[in-house]
Amino acid sequence: MAVVDVSEELKSLASTMESIEAVIDLDKMRADIAVLEEQAAAPSLWDDPDNAQKVTSKLSYLQGQLRRVEELHGRIEDTGVLFELADAEDDADARAEAEEELQSVRKAVEELEIRTLLSGEYDEREAMVSIRAEAGGVDAADFAEQLQRMYLRWAERRGYPTEVLDTSYAEEAGIKSTTFSVKAPYAYGTLSVEQGTHRMVRISPFDNQGRRQTSFAGVEVMPVVEQTDHIDIPENELRVDVFRSSGPGGQSVNTTDSAVRMTHIPTGIVVSCQNEKSQIQNRAAALRVMQSRLLAHRRAEEQAKMDALKGDGGNSWGNQMRSYVLQPYQMVKDLRTEHEVGNPQAVLDGDIDGFLEAGIRWRKQQETPQS
Repeated sequence: MAVVDVSEELKSLASTMESIEAVIDLDKMRADIAVLEEQAAAPSLWDDPDNAQKVTSKLSYLQGQLRRVEELHGRIEDTGVLFELADAEDDADARAEAEEELQSVRKAVEELEIRTLLSGEYDEREAMVSIRAEAGGVDAADFAEQLQRMYLRWAERRGYPTEVLDTSYAEEAGIKSTTFSVKAPYAYGTLSVEQGTHRMVRISPFDNQGRRQTSFAGVEVMPVVEQTDHIDIPENELRVDVFRSSGPGGQSVNTTDSAVRMTHIPTGIVVSCQNEKSQIQNRAAALRVMQSRLLAHRRAEEQAKMDALKGDGGNSWGNQMRSYVLQPYQMVKDLRTEHEVGNPQAVLDGDIDGFLEAGIRWRKQQETPQS
């Protein structure tokens, strides 16, 4: 890379950082951190564990974001110095090291830029994720379980707390459905691009003839409801049934009727929760999931009205959206963004940042009016 190219790229990266800082609003971020630090230091913080979790999680996230911005500034300046030293000493190894650092800085700036694209009404919320097995029998149930592990591993890599609220196990292998929360700011905005139907093609490990099987699993991502959302559910609109929790293969894991199934009668939305120890805890968790589903339902109705006004027939980007091919070749490809990788195992192990970033950029392009 020519010296002039390096200089221009470093200027471009510095300019991008200025744009990012303008959107993020560092002064407001520092003020928010100060307020959260005061709340976190209060002796009564853990009197309300749920609120304490939100305060500490948001504080940690904002501190991390501020640190990233400040460190990137320094890295851009230091990279310029590395190139100057390498050129002054005509040191090929030092120049290779500087080029490697430039590539790393470029990727870090691009990742930070993604944060500025999360400006939707609920994007800064925590996320509630539901996965269900669709067509494909036992292979679909196994695929649904692999997707659950993929998202939980992604969250674990980033240090995001998660809570599995409900898992319904399939008879032979895998799961029929699961619901879990990702407790981190902007988890909803980030993961919402994952909503839709995921498709896997592989030689079925459950077929004794070794035939190739195509299976499907559906992913739904909802924002976690907050007090300002006004999702009030009258008691007479809910039907609550209790049953015994079950584990893999349908075996009972609880001798009491502690699991809860909740039905919203007007919409027909059904949620269940069996991962807590008591019926009261499961009922509270089910109500949280129900509120998130009703919020998502309300948003979908509003979006459908907007789509009708725009005349686009209500077409959604969130139907079949990604293919995971294990045989006859190895590839994972997003059908909307065209982003693809040749290592399905790494993706299923939680390496999905490339797909998330491509999806967020793609969505932003769809939202921008075409001239």
